[in-house]
Amino acid sequence: MRSSIANLKDLNSPVKVLFTGYLCTVGIGYFFALIQVLFTHGMADGKFGLSVDDIVYSYYGNRSGSVMETKLNGSMKENATDQQRFNIIQWVREGADIKTYKAHGINKIIEERCVMCHNKGSSSLPDFSDFEQLKELAKQDSGATFGSLTRVSHIHLFGISFIFMFVGIIFNFSESTSILSKSVVVGMPYVFLISDILSWWLTKFHPMFAWIVIIAGMGMAISFMFMWATAILEMWMYHFVYIGTDRAMQIKKCKDAVLAVYFSINNEKNRSFVKSVFFTVKRMILLAIESLMKFIDTAKKEK
Repeated sequence: MRSSIANLKDLNSPVKVLFTGYLCTVGIGYFFALIQVLFTHGMADGKFGLSVDDIVYSYYGNRSGSVMETKLNGSMKENATDQQRFNIIQWVREGADIKTYKAHGINKIIEERCVMCHNKGSSSLPDFSDFEQLKELAKQDSGATFGSLTRVSHIHLFGISFIFMFVGIIFNFSESTSILSKSVVVGMPYVFLISDILSWWLTKFHPMFAWIVIIAGMGMAISFMFMWATAILEMWMYHFVYIGTDRAMQIKKCKDAVLAVYFSINNEKNRSFVKSVFFTVKRMILLAIESLMKFIDTAKKEK
């Protein structure tokens, strides 16, 4: 069934560019968000890659040990040597007493490996220069605190709902899906989002709900990818994807287009231009990385 509103393929070029720019930007943002999840929750069990155990350790906790031990064997594993991690864990298991804190050299390890991030200037991380805050992490690992869950929940509910609202608005201009299908597709991300946030809290009380976190996250990603791909294809490739029936001819057109670009680049004049652009961009990236590394080294020395 065709929509009563304007269709994506009929929009003028400036609007298409506007929508495409937004979709590409949030698409890249979504990709980096997934990477960020892999490097935070995905390392909770000490192994790279998201698993049910990662979700359980993040929200329910590893009740067999302390917060410090879970972190040192998980997401913080790469921030200290095996011997240093062993010494800290041993100290924690012996009671995390202030008398042995300096006697066993734990204070030096903390200053060398931890305080660069865990300091007074960090509002979201505990201050390891304060022994009392450090000792709190020697208690049983009960997962995410209610305070952190409340903070992260409202940020995700506000932020992600806005992303899906704008992606959904753009998707509503599509005509390749029926009104019923469109209603389901634009509504499902919100169902999965609420289920995802709610399952964080449920996992805090029982680890079996960790499965809902993974299922809801996958549901949001699939919904996002479907709306994103449909919108992009209808704006720029509608006649090619939805109208053409001769697939062999379409593949030939694609092949001809790729070959045309290839021969254009192979032209001596164009090839030298492309090379110059490539090396210029490469040099700019290398200079940016070098400047960033110098800035990080300077910051560490100042600390």
